[in-house]
Amino acid sequence: MRRHPLGFSTCFYTPPSPRTTLSLCVPTASARKTPMLPTPPPVSAQHLPLPDTPILRIALVGLGQRGLKTLNRYAFIPEASIDIVADIDPARVEQANALLRQTNRPQARTYTGPDAWRMACQDADIDLVYICTQWNSHCTIAVEAMRHGKHVAVEVPAATSIEECWLLVRTAEETGRHCFMTENCCYDFCALATLEMHRRGLLGTITHCEGAYIHNLTVPSTHYPGGTTDTRQNWIEHACQQHGGNPYPTHAIGPIAQLLGIGRDDRMLSLVSVTAQGVTQGNQTLGRVNNTLITTQRGVSILLQLDVTTPRPYNRLQTVCGTQGFVQKYPLPCIQLQGHEPITGEEAVNEMLRYATNEAGKAWHKGHAMGVPNEMNYAMDARLVHCLTHGLAPEISVYDAAEWSCLAELTRQSALQGGIPVEIPDFRKQASR
Repeated sequence: MRRHPLGFSTCFYTPPSPRTTLSLCVPTASARKTPMLPTPPPVSAQHLPLPDTPILRIALVGLGQRGLKTLNRYAFIPEASIDIVADIDPARVEQANALLRQTNRPQARTYTGPDAWRMACQDADIDLVYICTQWNSHCTIAVEAMRHGKHVAVEVPAATSIEECWLLVRTAEETGRHCFMTENCCYDFCALATLEMHRRGLLGTITHCEGAYIHNLTVPSTHYPGGTTDTRQNWIEHACQQHGGNPYPTHAIGPIAQLLGIGRDDRMLSLVSVTAQGVTQGNQTLGRVNNTLITTQRGVSILLQLDVTTPRPYNRLQTVCGTQGFVQKYPLPCIQLQGHEPITGEEAVNEMLRYATNEAGKAWHKGHAMGVPNEMNYAMDARLVHCLTHGLAPEISVYDAAEWSCLAELTRQSALQGGIPVEIPDFRKQASR
């Protein structure tokens, strides 16, 4: 049988593996369904007034590598509970409940089969649908969840086309539900530190930023089973080879957009993008490095890079150039403020940690003190749960998700036409629709 296009036993970080598709969605218990919400006139989804909720009830959809790691992370967040786990593969669902037992958490209700994602979205006893599926299903599941009254947390990218980005924005506005893209790099301690340094005026006027995803995915990994034949690396590598632009831009642009106040103080206007031709060796095309230059309304230049097939060491750049200060995380942490000697390495890291003092920074430090496996993932999850349980807007909005995700299609358009300038839509402007 053919695999269902919305099958999700593997998520964006895990390659699809062939398995028999179940013909039925099989819930473990009877569940109340949420009716479709009516469609009111669209309003801004930036600051939706919402009631407090003591415990955030989560349906986790997609139990591949990223989904199971998400389930494990939420053991550290008592204000949220994983009430539903859903996947096309019953074995993944059993594995998820076993992990819940190991951490002394209640067993989740389960949905399996090709329609499991839809059943989870329609379940009336859920507040948030957390989507860890393959990226070509992200928008479809997010829209279904919002239309049934659920908030959404969706892995990156939230959408794969301009059309999908608009659909996410319109659905969030029409339903009055939040769509939070889980861009964890926004909660990296360096990103949080530069936000505070900029707020204090230490960097002067920011004129240029750089971000990247540089990660050699052609080598076997000891962190994932199966070497290069069954790992997230293999899946992303192939997607990047076939795309032509930068299909994975959000790690690079997310922290920069928040630093520059994109959508509040500035807006991305246009981009030019070029992709190296690369060299074909066997069934691989190596060296297809993408470079994208973005211009903002205030004249800031932004460089984004994607490189997953050369031996360069892991690097996200995280470079900020201001008139009075310079900060970078990769390849060597460095802070250079006007009138001061540059500091590098561990000294720079410690200084960055000292500046990570906003609410997200406090969550990062709390996670570090608790010994969580990944502080920036913990800070992201903790802040999302805090916002939704206190009736606050999450720190990454549906407009952010659309603006950052749309770069995938736009970089491809530009690169395939020799690097021509391409305009970036204004997803926040009603008149542009």
